[in-house]
Amino acid sequence: MPASLRSIASLLLGTVLTSACSLRRLAVGGLADALSGSAATFAREDDPELVRGALPFVMKALEAVLSERPEDEALLGAASSAFGLYAYAFVQLDGEALESDDYARSEHLKARALALYLRARDYALRALELRHPGLAAGLRTEPAETAAGLARDDVEFAYLAGGTWGLAISLGKDDPALLADLEAVRALLRRALELDERHAEGALHEAMIPVEALPRAMGGSPERAREHYQRALELSGGRRASLHLKLAENVSVPAQDRAEFEHLLQAALAVELDAAPDLRLSNRIAQGRARQLLATIDDLFLPSLE
Repeated sequence: MPASLRSIASLLLGTVLTSACSLRRLAVGGLADALSGSAATFAREDDPELVRGALPFVMKALEAVLSERPEDEALLGAASSAFGLYAYAFVQLDGEALESDDYARSEHLKARALALYLRARDYALRALELRHPGLAAGLRTEPAETAAGLARDDVEFAYLAGGTWGLAISLGKDDPALLADLEAVRALLRRALELDERHAEGALHEAMIPVEALPRAMGGSPERAREHYQRALELSGGRRASLHLKLAENVSVPAQDRAEFEHLLQAALAVELDAAPDLRLSNRIAQGRARQLLATIDDLFLPSLE
């Protein structure tokens, strides 16, 4: 091939390769934008089973794009939200529903939910670590001091990390390594509350309920859990059905207060779905859980001696 033709061929090849790389970056960027905004679409969905089928694809797509853009905070937040939602709504709740009929399968699903919660936590912690290097390690050695360095624009990631971490601990109470992280969870959520207690209509107070509902030997306090419930109720205007379930399952059942338990579940069922379109999916899931709990209430409470 003449030198002139070789030069032209080399130039064309370089142009094609450069265009391919540009197109790849463009595709990844477009997909990243779409995926990072997927949470709002799912939140308004009225059909949880549709979300059950779609969410795994979104989760793996998020991970694929994160491999190309590992420091994209919007993607990290979306991944944490997606993995946390899937773990609770479509793995943990499935496991708890099977507890009396298929104990082995139930335990398998709960273990899987725990692992997914930890993945959700790690994505949120990675975002915080980008802003505050050394934060993850510091939370385990000096939790309160480390969390004190968080700012108001860190609240969402602190909520995601602390909330999913707390859910993992609630499932893994027999794991000493997880229990050792409890103060880190408390520090994250308490600092977030200091910075913006109104975040997501009281979601931080709601996340504190299962943490404070742990046994007193683990630093829990049913009284503080109830205080968080009342404040979350005020901030949400009664629009969050999940709030009632948090108190019912974490406080009413251990206290064996059946009347309060039933009252709270009825309150969850009374939440109007169309009054809060952005909470439609979580409210639909919570109401399904409430119906399941009412159907199996005799398994949760000892017979009255009266």
